[in-house]
Amino acid sequence: MTTDTAIMRGFQKLSPDDLFSLEQYSKQRPQFRPQVLAHKRRRTLQVGPNATILFEDRLTVQYQVQEMLRIERIFESAGIADELGAYNPLIPDGSNWKGTLLIEYPDPEERKVALAGLKGVEDRCWVQVAGHERVHAIADEDLERENDEKTSAVHFVRFELTPAMVAAAKAGAAVSVGIDHPNYRHAVEPVAPEVRDALVADLA
Repeated sequence: MTTDTAIMRGFQKLSPDDLFSLEQYSKQRPQFRPQVLAHKRRRTLQVGPNATILFEDRLTVQYQVQEMLRIERIFESAGIADELGAYNPLIPDGSNWKGTLLIEYPDPEERKVALAGLKGVEDRCWVQVAGHERVHAIADEDLERENDEKTSAVHFVRFELTPAMVAAAKAGAAVSVGIDHPNYRHAVEPVAPEVRDALVADLA
């Protein structure tokens, strides 16, 4: 496999041929799961005390699909196609970063009140490559996760970068991530080098 082919493969959507069968996954999971969790740690960013963004890539998406197939005991082709259809859009395309936003409050009552006050928070997530404007998230393109009373505790977000931003990030520019909702303003400026390197790996 050439370098260009390897790079492009990282942006390709998963197909059934890329997945372990249930039997194969049962055997591979003890080795596969720790590798993926270590990989995810380099792609997970705590933004303030109650929000986390996991920046997804092909490996994190494969893991999610494999776990869903395992939990639901899905082995028929239609069911596998449904899971791939749900999660493949989270794989970055080379000009963007994609993530899962988790809003976390351990106490159920506190969470209920907080989510009511955080409507629209998914749209107020941002990334910034040093020297360029902030890029706010495009959120929940698959379905609406907010109602008249509250927002959801889980959102899918996409950050579209300009070619100049991509070039700057790949050249070593710092990257910052934050949320600027009126009821939740926190930022990581800049993100740690290992997180920045993981994000740069998502860019073509």
